[in-house]
Amino acid sequence: MLKTLENFLEWGGVKKDVTCLILSGIALLASLLDVELFHINPAWIAIILCGVPIILEAVIGLVTRFDIKADVLVSLALIASVIIGEIFAAGEVAFIMQLGALLEDLTVAKARAGIEKLVHLTPRTARRIFGGKEEIIPAEQVQAGDILRVLPGETIPVDGIILSGQTSVDQAVMTGESIPVDKGAGDSVSSGTVNQFGSFDMRATKVGDDSSIQRMIRLVQSVDAGKAKIVGIADRWATWIVVIALSAAGLTWLISGEIIRAVTILVVFCPCALVLATPTAIMAAIGNATKHGFLVREGDALERLASVTKITFDKTGTLTYGTPRVTAVKSFSKEWTDEELFRLTACAEQRSEHPLGKAIVESYKNQYSDELPALARFQMIPGQGVSAEAGEYEILAGNPELLQADQITLPEDMRAAAAAYLENGSTVTYVAVSKTAVGFIALSDTLRQDAPDTAERIRDTGAAPVLLTGDNEKAAGYMAGQLGIREIHANCLPEDKLRYIEEFQNSGEMVCMIGDGINDAPALKKACVGIAMGGIGSDIAVDAADIALINDKISELPHLLLLAKRMMLTIKCNLTFSMTLNFIAIVLAITGVLNPVVGALVHNAGSVIVIVNSAFLLGWKKKDHN
Repeated sequence: MLKTLENFLEWGGVKKDVTCLILSGIALLASLLDVELFHINPAWIAIILCGVPIILEAVIGLVTRFDIKADVLVSLALIASVIIGEIFAAGEVAFIMQLGALLEDLTVAKARAGIEKLVHLTPRTARRIFGGKEEIIPAEQVQAGDILRVLPGETIPVDGIILSGQTSVDQAVMTGESIPVDKGAGDSVSSGTVNQFGSFDMRATKVGDDSSIQRMIRLVQSVDAGKAKIVGIADRWATWIVVIALSAAGLTWLISGEIIRAVTILVVFCPCALVLATPTAIMAAIGNATKHGFLVREGDALERLASVTKITFDKTGTLTYGTPRVTAVKSFSKEWTDEELFRLTACAEQRSEHPLGKAIVESYKNQYSDELPALARFQMIPGQGVSAEAGEYEILAGNPELLQADQITLPEDMRAAAAAYLENGSTVTYVAVSKTAVGFIALSDTLRQDAPDTAERIRDTGAAPVLLTGDNEKAAGYMAGQLGIREIHANCLPEDKLRYIEEFQNSGEMVCMIGDGINDAPALKKACVGIAMGGIGSDIAVDAADIALINDKISELPHLLLLAKRMMLTIKCNLTFSMTLNFIAIVLAITGVLNPVVGALVHNAGSVIVIVNSAFLLGWKKKDHN
């Protein structure tokens, strides 16, 4: 029976609630104007549509869980008002309470699609080498020790060690790194990462539930359950409110002998303004956040954000643009200027599919308008670089192994200069022309222009920025130095980021995680508040987060932090006002000054004032915020 009632209450959702509120509002207006419907007070419509669900919720909570919430006191006031014939007062209380409940429901989003998308990333097949032959089998049938072959463009099915072959692997799904990593015999590879160019054979080491992608799926599934939800203050204090209300009403009835005074106390004790205090402020703040490019996916996310003491950032795609760019061109040959070396390298890379090669060509075209000459020959060497011919020149562009394979020696001054860029986390492409090393091009993922100012303004809000990145220590340290971030954790896998956040939170810190990649999803869920970059970020990261920054404009983050704090101040003002109003109304009800109808109108006025105060948040912006 109770299960049937619960299903009935959940049926129809928000559309049903809005329809009921509209009809109830019209009915209450008609009742106020003394318009009757078939000789019946129209306020009964509000009681039936808005009041009955409240009473049913109170009964179900009491019977099944002995859970005393604000709806218990509301139910008592409704029933008492109806018994003594104050139909309008009962309808008005029911309407106000359901309006507060609707606003609260509208601020809560519980849809989660991220885990399903993560599951789709799991490779379904694998190429197993067995008895000298290649066979395609379901990925879940791969056993530790099996020899697998992975072709260019394929997703690596399980964790393993490369036995033969050279390639570059896109590890963004696991580490967030923007640049593919060159791999060769003896190097480890992870499931879910993507083989970019060369084919290779590997030995499976971790399969099934032990593989990297499956571990990350389990992390995302497990951490959400541990995130506590904030309980509404009216429900938190409901037991005491009910006890005090019943005691005050009973004593007043006994002393005065007037039941109408007791009913009035129950009506004015109804926490209408108290219930509206929080959701109205949250909705107004969400409206403000939306205008600044934030999609707030969890209603209580801003409440949690107001208490944050640490902001943990992923680096790639969050503080940086997420794509490599040419940062330096250095020629060490008198025959070639820096510009000529840049043009020659871009010419050699114009057919390359490697992100570094594409970045060199794009950077050149953005800087210079001339056309690149056609190539007579082009060869891509997986894990090393490219070999090409343009006119009379034979060009090699890639890592030191590429030049060494052609017996080309790198001069010491070139190595020393390149080392300085490598120390800053850059990637270096060495260039040789006609069997002679002539220079190099340095590429790196560059900081967003507004990142340094954003980091400084975040510190001004009282939160400490922390860098959690899958990149190497040099790249992380260099970027953190430019941002003034003192706490750095590099080489982080998804479980590492999760562990650091858990350690912070166990030590009493309230943590906000900001990231964009699939590898950030577990951390985004584990953190007190997760904010995903909605523009360039993965769908899985957005689904795992409480808030999405749609336009990737991180300069708006300080505004969001300050808005959350302002929202909490507004909520506290609303609560103080509503409780003060309740206290005054109770005194007046005990002395007989207020009757149930006037008491309901006082509550109505209080609710309107709370809503108006919350509405100021819609356009709020700190004066010195740019």
